[in-house]
Amino acid sequence: MRITNLLHFSEYHRFYVVRDFALSSLDYKMMAAVYQPMIGAYAVSVYMTLFQQLPADKVGHSAMEQQRKLFLALELEASENGRKLFIEQTSRLEAVGLLKTSRRFAAASDDYVYEYTLFAPLPPTEFFRNQHLTLLLRDKVGKYAVFALRDELVLPEAQEMADANAENLSVPFYELFRLNTQVIDHELEKAFFESAAAKPAEAKPEVMYKGYSYAEIIMHFPRESVNRDFVERLKYEPEQLATINFVAKKYNLFLTDVCRLLDEDGVFDEDGRIVLELLQHKANQVFRQDKKRTEERTRYMARIADKTGDKDPTSKSPAPAGDKIVEMEYYLDVPDLFQGECNQHQYNYILRNEPYTFLLEKIFSQGSIPDGLLDTLAKVDLNYGLREEVMNVLIHYMYVNKRSWSRASIEFSVTDMLAKQVNTFEDAVQYIREQMKYQEQQRTRRNAGASGTGTPARGGRGRQKPVIPIVKDTPVVKQRTAAEREALLKKAQQLDGKL
Repeated sequence: MRITNLLHFSEYHRFYVVRDFALSSLDYKMMAAVYQPMIGAYAVSVYMTLFQQLPADKVGHSAMEQQRKLFLALELEASENGRKLFIEQTSRLEAVGLLKTSRRFAAASDDYVYEYTLFAPLPPTEFFRNQHLTLLLRDKVGKYAVFALRDELVLPEAQEMADANAENLSVPFYELFRLNTQVIDHELEKAFFESAAAKPAEAKPEVMYKGYSYAEIIMHFPRESVNRDFVERLKYEPEQLATINFVAKKYNLFLTDVCRLLDEDGVFDEDGRIVLELLQHKANQVFRQDKKRTEERTRYMARIADKTGDKDPTSKSPAPAGDKIVEMEYYLDVPDLFQGECNQHQYNYILRNEPYTFLLEKIFSQGSIPDGLLDTLAKVDLNYGLREEVMNVLIHYMYVNKRSWSRASIEFSVTDMLAKQVNTFEDAVQYIREQMKYQEQQRTRRNAGASGTGTPARGGRGRQKPVIPIVKDTPVVKQRTAAEREALLKKAQQLDGKL
């Protein structure tokens, strides 16, 4: 339910419920075993409360009531929180096709009236043919639980009759009955067309998915492909077409990429159904290859621009706008490599205004900068769009803390900085200070845990086992005989000069 102003939706507004079905025992089982795990027990209770606004043996429109009746039946607060909760639960019902909410303006009362149109749960055979509902149920309860529910709700056909030929023996209507068309009853026809039962059945709402249409796909799909028959069936299978568009949107695929993937072997099974795992795997490969080619093209154009002296139009790095000063609270200490060459003011000026290659040349002054490191930092600069001053702070942090210069280590730190929106020099300094503080806390905890004292271990828990002092083995004193003791006594007396 899309409500932009909660003042237009309250317990004082009137409502009525529309339904043209009754729930069977199979429908109740579908609601409890299938729909409830997807949308929650509270949403199912909202559905049953709306269903009971009409007698179970009647269909049509319920009487108009204030929504206060629904709020009291569901024990909702007559406040903004209660309205939001009711809107959230009805949105869940609408998303799975059990409810359609409309708002009508009643001129007599000069206010809005809400119409809740209920729809019956899908039968098991139709539900498990719906790709999106089946995937949602799989995400909630797991794949094997879905298999168990399908086997419980849908009984299979006997194997010996699966391939048997069928002959239609049913009798058509007009072979058995003859209608009297000579008499025209205008009163009956008028009553029929005025009755609510004569209105055309309202189609069950379906989720609309934006993407490539069947006409666009079949127009670009090769005629000689072995999968041509399967692709032509997509015209009558909107669920499969929606699945293809979902994969195309997820991996940013062009129409030509979609047609090429549908032409791959194994994308369709023997029944013509999309093999979603394989399609997503191949789509991910196309996405990663396109991303890699785009990044390499950007770096190649940047190298050409450096050689010719032209500015690369595809570069994401902002152009330098004069020298920038550094506030003293964001000063970084001068590492040992720069001691004697510059003071703290000069060093922080370098970090803020010089390119990252200048800092690398100072660090790797004994030899040339490794090509792998240059490629990794060029990717960070040109493809990820990290600013030069932020990269300088990152290089300073890695050098001072003796971090690994490997590609994985750099990309790990860069990913963390990009996710935390580190865009300026000040943000970068604050980031590395927090990282150093966190590492110091971890080091203190490890030392305290090793000694069994100090702060507790990670997660607020103390040591699981008490520190038990180890009793060292004392050597056993050798017992000497009386003759040996007498000999030792004489030896001692001789040394003392008494004998």
